[in-house]
Amino acid sequence: MNRRDFLASAAGVAALGALPRGAFAAAEFAPRPGDWRTFVVTTTLDIRKESGPVTAWVPLPSIAAADWMAPEGDQWRGNADAAEVVTDAATGARMIRAEYSAGTAAPTLTVISTFRTRDRGEVLSRTDAPPLAAPARARYLAATELLPTDGIVRETAERVTAGAATDREKAAALYDWVVENTHRVAEVRGCGLGDVASMLESGYLGGKCADINALYVALARASGVPARDVYGIRVAPSAFGYKSLGAGGETVTKAQHCRAEVWLEGAGWVPVDPADVRKVALEEPPGDNALDSAKVAAARAALFGAWEGNWMAYNDAHDLVLPGSEHRVAFLMYPQAEVAGALLDCLDAPNFAYAIKAAPITT
Repeated sequence: MNRRDFLASAAGVAALGALPRGAFAAAEFAPRPGDWRTFVVTTTLDIRKESGPVTAWVPLPSIAAADWMAPEGDQWRGNADAAEVVTDAATGARMIRAEYSAGTAAPTLTVISTFRTRDRGEVLSRTDAPPLAAPARARYLAATELLPTDGIVRETAERVTAGAATDREKAAALYDWVVENTHRVAEVRGCGLGDVASMLESGYLGGKCADINALYVALARASGVPARDVYGIRVAPSAFGYKSLGAGGETVTKAQHCRAEVWLEGAGWVPVDPADVRKVALEEPPGDNALDSAKVAAARAALFGAWEGNWMAYNDAHDLVLPGSEHRVAFLMYPQAEVAGALLDCLDAPNFAYAIKAAPITT
């Protein structure tokens, strides 16, 4: 679909075809910078309620990075009494907030976001990245409610990084430790919660991406290495044939994925994703793959310093109070809504109800 045709009619989004599948290379996972691709992500809310006013929040792509992510604009429509883009002052996370009166029988909202992205790789070979500004360094070293940096978190970090002389050595040691000591649990709802202290205190290091990558981020911060979770959604299949590392079609309602980044002097923000290594181990056919199997080993080698550009980044907000509400969420990766002051279950898409679709746009 041509970009001009898309902008001329938002209704054209529904006509976008299924995501293309290219020729896949077996047992290879080697993202590296290449051509940019443009995608459109459409989030549709159809909120079911019996009574009371409604407020809804839909995350927008909020991260712009010259080498891999470029938001290109958002549109929205619906029957809200008021709708606007709001930004969380502390984190820069952008979202549409829509408000509906108690008399609105069927609140609806459609949000259309367009962005460009490409693969990341060869980051660790950089030496010219400018220093991280002091306010950003402080933010990405700070503890949060779910990402503490003291107690058992610091004790674990010190043990894992013992003998590491540089931040790069610490980051690599933590990556290997998280990959080797965690496991993905398919039964965990959504992407998990990321309650790092509870994971370490219980000794149960199972979960999904928001658990496993949060563990990495907290341990890095406790080691004095700036790090952050980046929350987003997969929008296309993997070009390397990894079924577990891509969207399965144009409907991506449940394709949310949290990635991580660590800041290394000279290299800048380095992509890191131990959670996807564990996802490949558990889910990549035939399943229950050993860490030294070909596909897992390839993903493990790549995912410290690279990731595939089949994913849209929303934001890096953590422990976020929804603007205009008293409700706090662990992260903003799903649509959120409250009815008469009660927060809906964002993981129950059918009953919320919302749907998310993604498709490429040709230029």
